[in-house]
Amino acid sequence: MKNPLSPSLSRRSFIKTSALAGGGMLIGFNLFQACKPEVTPPVDITQLNFNDFNAFIKIADNGMVTIFSPNPEIGQGVKTAMPMLIAEELDVSWDNVLVVQGALDTKNYTRQVAGGSQSIRHGWEPLRQTGATAKQMLINAAAAQWGVKASECTAKNGVISNSSGATLGYGDVVTAAAGLEVPENVTLKDPKDFTIIGKDIPNVDLDKIITGKSLYGLDYKADGMVYASVLRPPSFGKKLIDCDETSVKKITGVLDVIKFGDKVAVLAKDTWTAMKGKKDLKVTWEVDSKLENTEDHDQILTSLLEGSEFKTMRKDGNVKEAFAQADQVIERTYESPFLPHNCMEPMNFFADVTDEKVRLVGPIQTPAGTAERVARLLERDVEDVSVEMTRMGGGFGRRLYGDFALEAAEISKLAKKPVKVVYSREDDMTAGIYRPAIKYRISASIKDNKITGYHLKEASVNSNMYGLIPNFFPAGAIENYQVDVANYKSNITTGAWRAPYTNFLSFAEQSFFDELSEILEIDRIKLRLDLLQKVKGTTDEKIEYSPERLEKVIQLAVDKSGWGNAKEGVYQGFSAYYCHNTHVAEVAEVVLENDLPIVKKVTCVVDCGIVVNPLGAKNQIEGGVIDGIGHAMYGDFAFKDGEPQYKNFNTYKLIRMNETPLVETHFVESNASPTGLGEPTLPPAGAAVANAIKAAKGIRLYKQPFIKNMKSKDLLG
Repeated sequence: MKNPLSPSLSRRSFIKTSALAGGGMLIGFNLFQACKPEVTPPVDITQLNFNDFNAFIKIADNGMVTIFSPNPEIGQGVKTAMPMLIAEELDVSWDNVLVVQGALDTKNYTRQVAGGSQSIRHGWEPLRQTGATAKQMLINAAAAQWGVKASECTAKNGVISNSSGATLGYGDVVTAAAGLEVPENVTLKDPKDFTIIGKDIPNVDLDKIITGKSLYGLDYKADGMVYASVLRPPSFGKKLIDCDETSVKKITGVLDVIKFGDKVAVLAKDTWTAMKGKKDLKVTWEVDSKLENTEDHDQILTSLLEGSEFKTMRKDGNVKEAFAQADQVIERTYESPFLPHNCMEPMNFFADVTDEKVRLVGPIQTPAGTAERVARLLERDVEDVSVEMTRMGGGFGRRLYGDFALEAAEISKLAKKPVKVVYSREDDMTAGIYRPAIKYRISASIKDNKITGYHLKEASVNSNMYGLIPNFFPAGAIENYQVDVANYKSNITTGAWRAPYTNFLSFAEQSFFDELSEILEIDRIKLRLDLLQKVKGTTDEKIEYSPERLEKVIQLAVDKSGWGNAKEGVYQGFSAYYCHNTHVAEVAEVVLENDLPIVKKVTCVVDCGIVVNPLGAKNQIEGGVIDGIGHAMYGDFAFKDGEPQYKNFNTYKLIRMNETPLVETHFVESNASPTGLGEPTLPPAGAAVANAIKAAKGIRLYKQPFIKNMKSKDLLG
């Protein structure tokens, strides 16, 4: 039997089958109880009798459908959007759908990861197939009962109809459906027939979010659970020598003090007591490796850029020759600091380690990977480890790593009781996994007023850009094109931060092209469009972006923003970028108040293919733009002798509500499969603002954060 699903989701993901002696398959619909057409919401779900239909769907005898959302929810909206895909093809009314967060299930689900803006992209066809196959089985059974062709039957809102007007509820045909073969192919809806996809659907957790009901990891509680606050080395490069917990154990409510590795956990009946006890610990540390400083990083990255030890990621033509023959070579260096993630919900996780099982509960972007890491740590079979996912109060890449879950598991094993590890804000900022500090040096050769060569060099702390990024624009648009990378190995932990690498690279490249347009005396929009023309029709399979789609978002952004026709005193900046499979163009509008640049509005145009949930999509787009502006303007971080210098929001500046601009969103109409939205609008934002500030004040910005690196006389007037 052919598998109609894409390789990313096997048929077992949505229907259970077993071989029959005489051939064919036995379909696991026997658990699927009656689905009646007469359902009047709202329904008291506590009174419903739900039964399993498959790994994704449970249906009650009154027609209410529960759909399990398999992927982690970090605020990107997949807990709403992924069930919409199933419900659309199952043909049930959204009013009759309940959504529940699925637990880790490696047998029935694949890619249970929140990262890279890939959840909807990977789930688009498999999840629709899930709903469509279930619906077709029911239709086939109804058709057999009526003695008509299945093609003469339709399903809508959980009710099957035939051409004569007869109807059957899904539940009326479940038993018969169980004896039918699984269809080899099912027909998915034409986008023009969608009734759920493309409609504004409110966040399924909205009521719980605004009323403070239990939802997030910090809300989770279990019988017998104790709280743990962990003291970690104060500097990267120090290790634990000794700890005196005598006074801490005398604190009322403190239950235990446990040393593990270079850390000390204080266990208590509540978080306040645990954190108080941690502050009273008397600890001796010693230097174990180099204590690094931000000033040293700055010099090291500059030396890497000026050195000769690089790994070449892409090389087209001969950049060296193009530069030697140039009339002019333009070179600029762009710099960014480390950045913490600063999720509103600090890191936390629950673990209950017993001889029989390991139960983990909490906010995690990588449940399967975390289960495997915990299993290795505890020397257990991964089958012994279960992971239940809560909603996350932000992730941005920080919750990919699960170090806090490993802490909880290790402490629980040592304490022999269920433990919940809770970070303070200071823990979160000082024991983080940071966006690496990076410098880019971009050079371009100009001959006869044309760009003939382009050389991008990256120097980064710990890790370099992904292999795909050198294939983004302007790859393919410039004949002589080269991307080289180098890195410095640091003991400061670094990792993915929302839109990894592109979050800063976009600022560097799009600022550079803006400056090139001035040097060449070419309209900045025309320069980009002319370069895209050179990519059209390319046979280079490495090119990741679509020149046609990037051209379309640019043209629509120009039109919707009123580019070039701003009111007096309003200064515009442009940026366009492709990342995470999505094409984006942004126009920022800046005004000067007391000679300070204030971002008032951003027009954002996005081509993400079919928009599954416009309401949720706009939330992601606006959030990405504001996040990008805030960190480009204010985000800063530093180390002195290995110790983070910013530890809470009293010294670390995040964008404030009164500093957020109006974000006007426009989608390019498309029938293409959807791509991601959690990250792509953040990278272009910094460049759009920087280019607008150049228009307003004549200042070219090469370092982030902008406010810190603008000259005081320019900043203050």
